[in-house]
Amino acid sequence: MLDPVALSAIADLELVSRRVVDGTISGLHRSPFHGYSAEFSQYRHYRPGDDLKYIDWKLFARTDRLYTKQFRETTNLLCSIALDASASMNYASAGGVSKFQYARLLAASIANLVSRQGDGVGLVTFADGLKAYLPSRGGQVHLRSVLLTLDKATPSGTTGIGAALSRNLELLKRRGLLVVISDLYDEAPEVEQALKRAAHTGHEVILFHVLTRDEVELPFRGDVEIEDAETGSTLLTNGSAYRANISEFLERWRSRSTAYGLDYVRVFTDTPLDAALRGYLRRRTLGVVA
Repeated sequence: MLDPVALSAIADLELVSRRVVDGTISGLHRSPFHGYSAEFSQYRHYRPGDDLKYIDWKLFARTDRLYTKQFRETTNLLCSIALDASASMNYASAGGVSKFQYARLLAASIANLVSRQGDGVGLVTFADGLKAYLPSRGGQVHLRSVLLTLDKATPSGTTGIGAALSRNLELLKRRGLLVVISDLYDEAPEVEQALKRAAHTGHEVILFHVLTRDEVELPFRGDVEIEDAETGSTLLTNGSAYRANISEFLERWRSRSTAYGLDYVRVFTDTPLDAALRGYLRRRTLGVVA
């Protein structure tokens, strides 16, 4: 089990991400991302022995003839990782890593995993706009560029997920895998519009919702004054009211993801990296993620 605090103390992000991936893929019988980029090519007449699942039954209803779909393999999967680098990601529970430190390690591990498969990986860091952008490419040299960009990233500024994702979608040359890593505190209408657009244009979207235990459980007694890390505004609340609000917030994101066909993965910063990633990938291969 790979403790986030211990990992965050290691300066070599390539070494850390490789170690996480080694721990993650043990026990997985196949890659969870392969086979994504097969695209429809043409129809041909059905021949005895063809797999029945490729018959186009709607076309049969119109023509009274059996046709099977043929597919062609396109270039490898293109994965784009969008990492929230706004000021709210700098929060950490006592004795733990910040959300940004955890998210950066998670992003590096996913980049290493995708690159190890021989597929292309790119990176976007954002706050209220794009901070850094690397296109999705394959190869060890490009992976090092991604990891170096992650290593240099620092959280600052306000959150603008909608604008950042919209710009990221414009930069994607074809459909692929979009991995968003954020605390998702931005719930503006533009965010839903960008996520729906991504899903409707054929991208597969995974939302990694990174939070600390304190944010969800608020382990403080009595009234508490909470300060917004991005705006400086304050709010006086108590534990029960806060926990009710955060519960509704989490449910809204789960419901949105279900409605738009997105994978929603909630992770806490005290969860070992390999356990968090492997748990998701196992559920993915079984088809039981949100």
